[in-house]
Amino acid sequence: MEKMQDLFDGEFKKVKEGDILTGTVISVGEEEVYVDLHTYAEGVISKEELSDDPNFDMRSQIKEGDEITATVIKAANENDNIVLSKREANELVAWDVLSKYKEDGTVLDVKVSGIVNAGVIAYVEGIRGFIPASKLALEYVEDLNTYLGRNLQVQVITVDEEAKKCVLSAKEILFEQERQKNNSKIAKLEVGSIVEGTVDSLQSYGAFIALDNGLSGLVHVSQICEKRIKSPASVLKVGERVTAKIIKIENNKISLSIKALQNVAEVSLEEEAFEYKQTEEVSTGLGSLLSGLHFD
Repeated sequence: MEKMQDLFDGEFKKVKEGDILTGTVISVGEEEVYVDLHTYAEGVISKEELSDDPNFDMRSQIKEGDEITATVIKAANENDNIVLSKREANELVAWDVLSKYKEDGTVLDVKVSGIVNAGVIAYVEGIRGFIPASKLALEYVEDLNTYLGRNLQVQVITVDEEAKKCVLSAKEILFEQERQKNNSKIAKLEVGSIVEGTVDSLQSYGAFIALDNGLSGLVHVSQICEKRIKSPASVLKVGERVTAKIIKIENNKISLSIKALQNVAEVSLEEEAFEYKQTEEVSTGLGSLLSGLHFD
């Protein structure tokens, strides 16, 4: 009899407020979720106690058979159910999970649920995360409202449980995606190819050219023209269209030469002049020979 009592107590032990229990979802209603806790009563979690995220949709995000870990906030309600809070349990473990995400550089899918000063809000593991405007995109974001409701891929870059601070960023992921895309384009280029683009910026050491294929290349100051110049700005201006030759591709960086094409153009002009001169001499020679002849 004592053994049966011990078994009963072990299987159906009493729970108290503050206990953290794990159970299996047995039904999902309109306003609450019921959980089999393998104890003397079922657990119930109201919609408000599932998540802090105002956009949380329990119908689509919780299914029968899911495991849920929650905190006991009331040992028994009027229906003798154990009242639980997944939201409270989340806060106990979520910060450790967020720290692991940050350490591993985990890419997370989130939905922007709010707009605040200088950024937007998205929830991760039930914790409110802040994405600064400067971390939303590669370029400056003019209107933050265009991001409301959008799905983004982010990484955790700051976790401070004491200050309840979680900062997210989409920029690093976008930068890596852009880098891989550019590397794929660069792999298709060949040294000696002729490319066109627009002067994007001028530095003391050369000019950066925004190429028409979306890549960027550098024309070193020594490759701008034949004559020696003090600075690229003395020959080129930002926004100017140029044609250049790829002279080197190294470490996914493109080196260009405008001078190389000028040399080609000069050679072509010299060849044309030489051909014209030869043609003229032949014409003049034939004219001289024929000028002394008379035909009756």
